[in-house]
Amino acid sequence: MHTPDLTHVDAPPAGYDIERIRADFPILERRVHGLPLVYLDNAASSQKPYPVIQAVDSYYREIHANVHRGAHELSIRATEAYEGARSVIADHIGAESADELVFVRGTTEAINLVAGTWGAAHLAEGDEILLTKMEHHSNLVPWQILASRAGATVRYVDVAPDGSLVMEDYDRLLSDRTCLVAVTHVSNTLGVVNPVAEIARKAREAGAVCLVDGAQAVPHMPVDVQALGCDFYAFSGHKMLAPTGIGALWGRREVLEHMPPWQGGGEMISEVRLDGFKAAPIPHKFEAGTPNISGAIGFAEAVRYLRRVGLDAIHAWEADLTRYAMDRLSVIDDLDIYGPRDDRVGVISFRYADIHAHDLATILDQKGVAIRAGHHCNQPLMEHLGVDATARASLYLYNTRSEVDALVDALGLAAKLFGVA
Repeated sequence: MHTPDLTHVDAPPAGYDIERIRADFPILERRVHGLPLVYLDNAASSQKPYPVIQAVDSYYREIHANVHRGAHELSIRATEAYEGARSVIADHIGAESADELVFVRGTTEAINLVAGTWGAAHLAEGDEILLTKMEHHSNLVPWQILASRAGATVRYVDVAPDGSLVMEDYDRLLSDRTCLVAVTHVSNTLGVVNPVAEIARKAREAGAVCLVDGAQAVPHMPVDVQALGCDFYAFSGHKMLAPTGIGALWGRREVLEHMPPWQGGGEMISEVRLDGFKAAPIPHKFEAGTPNISGAIGFAEAVRYLRRVGLDAIHAWEADLTRYAMDRLSVIDDLDIYGPRDDRVGVISFRYADIHAHDLATILDQKGVAIRAGHHCNQPLMEHLGVDATARASLYLYNTRSEVDALVDALGLAAKLFGVA
């Protein structure tokens, strides 16, 4: 293993107070196996800052009640907080109206909602769905299920050796038979940022609807759904400092209004009779039952936290940290990194000699370093890459260069244990 001549001193962009940010995350004070926690599994789920934890705690301590259903003080305040959260999150992604944002459990449920409503109402035998070979299972399996039921065909855009989409393949596959294009904004394995605005524009010109999986994008960069030009945008709260079990689906008003309800029950109706029902206006017609009120409130507080730090500042910090990590990892003999060298987010998947990813992750854990190992819900992509699994280190706003150094040092231990030259 060769160590490059790089400084080990954290050098944040001007005004980026990394120590203050880290102090906001209580779990970063933990020790694992007697060593400081180095949390590099952010693409799976991020840690939570005090303001988010306190917002959820305050909701349950002070205003918990069901929303939209009571005339008493607690219900009124809970409803105001819940709908206020919707407005905060909708504004964060550039939605024209909070009514265009549907609360769901996460990206997976958002995509299944679209497949089960828009897809079921619009797809027919002979139609085509266009995906890519880098899609997360949550943006692949729902469309396979839908295609099987409708008699439609799923086609896949190829991935180039550098991890980018083969746009010539996209142009070739997109046709008047294409009803829907679904694509990830940022690959959870390759770290590549896809040209979703171009993809959405071409889909619209072909008469197709475009859905974007934004789970790995919204936490790390400014996103404006109007500028992207897509029809649906799905993302999760837990990957961007919010609680688990909460996410959002944004959809164009004219598309959402013509979609049938997804689940039946309370809240999604405006009128019910024995001979039928009338659905509530958007977004409520897609939110049957008691929602995750505390999750929505925590989600909004996470957005406020990110905006206080600044998405541009976070993006700059992560870009610098990613370059540093790529520089340190790329000079290790027999370590192969997947995805582009530059123009990527801080999701770094790699294989190290003949050490299995799970063994590697276990050794790193003994040094307090938490990474991901496996297929990352990307089995078709793994097959395309010719591997069964990779190790994945993923960075976020609270990570540091010294933590990258800890990763590299732990890889050195793995090399010694497995006899890697």
